[in-house]
Amino acid sequence: MRSAAISEPRWLRLALIVLMLGFLALNLLLPLAVVFAEGLRKGIAAYLGAIREADALAALRLTLTVAAIAVPLNIIIGLAAAWAIAKFDFRFKSLLITLIDLPFSVSPVVSGLIYVLVFGLQGWLGPWLQAHDAQVIFAVPGLVLATIFVTFPFVARELIPLMEEQGRDEEEAALSLGASGLATFWHVTLPNIRWGLLYGVLLCNARAMGEFGAVSVVSGHIRGKTNTLPLHIEILYNEYNFAAAFAVASLLAGLALVTLVLKSLLEWRFAGQLAGRGH
Repeated sequence: MRSAAISEPRWLRLALIVLMLGFLALNLLLPLAVVFAEGLRKGIAAYLGAIREADALAALRLTLTVAAIAVPLNIIIGLAAAWAIAKFDFRFKSLLITLIDLPFSVSPVVSGLIYVLVFGLQGWLGPWLQAHDAQVIFAVPGLVLATIFVTFPFVARELIPLMEEQGRDEEEAALSLGASGLATFWHVTLPNIRWGLLYGVLLCNARAMGEFGAVSVVSGHIRGKTNTLPLHIEILYNEYNFAAAFAVASLLAGLALVTLVLKSLLEWRFAGQLAGRGH
């Protein structure tokens, strides 16, 4: 396979490289540059003013809060699901895998509508929630539930093939030597999957901060209370406040870039361990 790849004509390899670089520049780098350029079009003072505005800061805090709740919960649920699928044989395993993939196939808007149907004022649990002075829809709990749903597969789907490839031999050896289940997971399983887990967490976090469809349905678009950054950007854009919309959009893009930089720094810092484990 390697000799066949090397034997390809030089012009073909260069053409493929140029094609890929052009695609990345056109579809990734150019839109990102436009976001920052438009955000700064009216000057740095207007840019900082749009970011420091009260509703923008409230949207930023809410976005980080929702991600801070949803991502750890998805780590726990994703680890449990991946462990069950990769390490145990049971009936309906294929059904569980299908359910894990469900958020990939269901529109986020539809998932948001489902939560409205269940927890809304006229929904199945709406009267009970109202009687107990609890609110899910148009409040933080609804945003968290919708975000958990759309981001759940990222951690589990990253870990399942990794755990299946590693098999069960090391865990079974640790258990046979008297280690508890928790100790086996902490000292055997987790070190083997930590890089896959890291990638899953980064993807989950990026999607959680940028999710629009599901949270749009359950949020109610209440400024300063239930608007996350993507929803706040939409409102600014619909009000023709383009400079502020792009300024806030650059803030959201900056959060994604920070996530990417952290990933790259971790890969650089632990490059030897990554190579040694083949991840």
